[in-house]
Amino acid sequence: MDKKDQRIIILGDGMAGLGAAHRLRENDYDSIIFDKQNYFGGQTASFSKDGFTFDKGPHISFSKDDKIKKLLSDGVKGKYFDLDAGVNNYWQGHWIKHPAQVNLHGLPHDLVTTIILEFIEASKNEDKGEIKTFKEWLYASFGKTFSETFPMKYGIKFHTTSADNMSTDWLGPRLYQPKMREIIYGAVSPVSEDVHYISDFRYPQNGGYVSFLSDFINDSNIKLDHELIELDPDLKELKFQNGDNYEYDHLISSLPLPVIIPLIKGVPDNVLKASQELSCSKCVLVNIGIDRSDILDAVWTYFYDEDIIFTRLNFPHMQSVNNVPEGCGAIQAEIYFSDKYKPLDKDPDEFIEQTIIDLKKCGLIKEADEILYTESRLIPYANVIFDLDTKSNAKIVHDYLDGIGVKYCGRYGEWAYIWTDQSCRSGMNAAKKVIRDIEK
Repeated sequence: MDKKDQRIIILGDGMAGLGAAHRLRENDYDSIIFDKQNYFGGQTASFSKDGFTFDKGPHISFSKDDKIKKLLSDGVKGKYFDLDAGVNNYWQGHWIKHPAQVNLHGLPHDLVTTIILEFIEASKNEDKGEIKTFKEWLYASFGKTFSETFPMKYGIKFHTTSADNMSTDWLGPRLYQPKMREIIYGAVSPVSEDVHYISDFRYPQNGGYVSFLSDFINDSNIKLDHELIELDPDLKELKFQNGDNYEYDHLISSLPLPVIIPLIKGVPDNVLKASQELSCSKCVLVNIGIDRSDILDAVWTYFYDEDIIFTRLNFPHMQSVNNVPEGCGAIQAEIYFSDKYKPLDKDPDEFIEQTIIDLKKCGLIKEADEILYTESRLIPYANVIFDLDTKSNAKIVHDYLDGIGVKYCGRYGEWAYIWTDQSCRSGMNAAKKVIRDIEK
């Protein structure tokens, strides 16, 4: 069959779907991308209004993958900023450089002493035994007090479930494990080395993060406003809400597994059950613009206190001055929920007022500031929650999709904690599998 006769369909036009289409084009294969939204970019979309640009959640490019870096650079014609990744933490009135474990200087002496002593004891135990949960890993790595004061407090806000209900499959480089010298030095000195896994990053000069994807989008055949309602794997046919039907020879999906599985005609009950037991957080974003740019000398910051509504803040004007009107600043707050562990029971707009109250409590918004812009936005799929059943349930679903010839990719297709560049690579790898199937 001629390459042009291959009907290759991709579901989702985020980084993974666009990466898949790019790899197919490199090998002279055409594809069609379908997305249910009326805008481009999936999770990496950006929105502008009244001079303010906010991304659909915090997105930066810190990839070490030279190919991905070039593709994104080409998308903005080389017009991006190279920035240092200033990151800090807020805990009970203290602003702490990130990561907290090597920046304990200035915290209560009793707390610091206990953390150091417990870390010494934990470091003596070379045989940590079988570690099954995130909580066990934290205790073995940092000791009880640090774990319960910082990562476990943050974790319940971010993941919406407790550390003893989570596996360690997602960790990667996300929690730095310091040497004893680093902990002690960071406790006695106000200045410490930068050991965060992100030291620098790129961000487009104009248009928000989605601008990086411009070439991907322009070169792809994308049909928006196409919400999938049925997938027939026997007929190899897709049905969409708007009445369009399409047949395919090869299918790549970046849709969340709990979304696509119920749409598959004849899906076995055990696969359907496994897909619905996969947990994912949803995020309410509260976007705020004010008439001042000197808000905080950080690009993003983490919040541990239970009485502060947001989990993390990022500051879009620190990524590009063109994300805001001249002289203004922007704050994006993240507030997390999940259907399984912490249901969202309010309209997202109802979180705006409390966010402003808590920003004032932290001193980030002052009474004299003029608030120029507010909006909320709901992200239904934010982060995979790696509870103790995730691995087994994901395997059931993936084995089924493999069996019906559907390639999956991206954070929600692979059901993995991967970043944007990894999502792009994931899509490329899915396309590679399609090419291999065609040409074998």
